[in-house]
Amino acid sequence: MAFGINKRELENWKQQAQKEEIALITHFWYDPKFPHYHSVTKAANSNVNKLAEWGLQYGLKPEWIHHRDPFPHFDLLGEKQVQVLKEEGKYSQIERFCLNLK
Repeated sequence: MAFGINKRELENWKQQAQKEEIALITHFWYDPKFPHYHSVTKAANSNVNKLAEWGLQYGLKPEWIHHRDPFPHFDLLGEKQVQVLKEEGKYSQIERFCLNLK
């Protein structure tokens, strides 16, 4: 379940992904399988090949892609989440969701 984002942010993420751009959106999240994480970043692109190619630069394996039409995406957690957000210049998401890991 997603918390901490609004409809406009979600729509912007969808539009960016549909334009075959890498779309990143972070939201508060809880999954009992990962109780030590409080947020997830979804990296999406409607072109799964472009998404897989983009992910390789961060060590993300193509088999980790969630094939959910129309928005295939990677779920980024923890240190990898922070690394990707920093390298993509998404500092506002790091601050907003308290992801300043040491």
